[in-house]
Amino acid sequence: MKTLRVAVVGCGKIADAHVGELQKMPGVDIVGVCDLEAIMAEQLARRFGLSHFTDDVEQLLATRSPDVVHITTPPQSHVALATRALDAGAHVYVEKPLALDLAGVDAIIGRAREADRKLTVGHSFHFDPPALEMRRLIAGGAIGDPVHVESHFGYSLAGPFGAAILGDPRHWVHGLPGRLFHNNVDHMLNKILEFVTDPEPAVHAFATRRRPHSFGDIRDRMQDELRVTVLGKSVTGYATFTSHVNPVSHFLRVYGSRGILHADYAIRTVVLETGPTLPSQIGRILPAFKRAGEYRRQGWRNVRSFAHSDFQFFAGMHHLIERFYESIRTDAPLPIAYDDMRRLAAVMDTIWAQIAYRGEES
Repeated sequence: MKTLRVAVVGCGKIADAHVGELQKMPGVDIVGVCDLEAIMAEQLARRFGLSHFTDDVEQLLATRSPDVVHITTPPQSHVALATRALDAGAHVYVEKPLALDLAGVDAIIGRAREADRKLTVGHSFHFDPPALEMRRLIAGGAIGDPVHVESHFGYSLAGPFGAAILGDPRHWVHGLPGRLFHNNVDHMLNKILEFVTDPEPAVHAFATRRRPHSFGDIRDRMQDELRVTVLGKSVTGYATFTSHVNPVSHFLRVYGSRGILHADYAIRTVVLETGPTLPSQIGRILPAFKRAGEYRRQGWRNVRSFAHSDFQFFAGMHHLIERFYESIRTDAPLPIAYDDMRRLAAVMDTIWAQIAYRGEES
């Protein structure tokens, strides 16, 4: 196995996850980390026992010669940093969102093709254990033909990241076209677009703000509830982003011609719902026991995974990185196709245009 020299640019919270997963992988050498704030780079390096850190990305690329660069900075810098890393001959993993808009996505993809380098984006939940199990069941015909998809993404504004956004009117999230949504809806929408495969599906979106005015500045204008419908020729989708529903949930429901799959990313379960096979009242009683049995089996499966240290929050990121590196080493297909990156960016552009931050007027 060829050892890949890897650098991480951007040393915020998500960088810890990248470095932690990379250190678990054979054939990976983390050759340096970089952040505009030198203290951030130094602290990350010391937490993980890394020897090289810098606040100069040009120095990192020139002296450490990475094969792969992970870009974990705010999205406003993604195009410039990805382009620079590609020009230096590195393959690039960019945290979501890949860019601020479709034009930015096209710029990065175009440069990757010109440089003959590989590119992926951090759609980590796409490779979480529930997602992998869901695809296995659907491929086996468990639900027949997919008809409709419902994607739900809960977000806590009281959590560490939400509190940071509300605590600072200059936080970089407030400068995104989609503000709070822009940094998260990849995880919600890419699940739908996996099934709604039309090149240009119809998209309808509306957003609201449930929080009261509290700050008297840009933070009061940030919307916190988003609803999106995506209409394809054979499959439709509905997406919910909510920061006011408790418990905070993250799930996908795929409705098919013969059954329904419920994939829960929070509790790591995938449950199949089918119609009753027995007549009358008995047919209504037994499915609840069958479903309870499925949850029990999956609960014990999670216990076994935990006992073997395999019940990890960043399992999806780990699988994505592994598949990306396999693509680099063997020229296998990319884990996420460029066309899928472009379709998602186009849908997001449409959403931002439709919601138009009407909440700013109130």
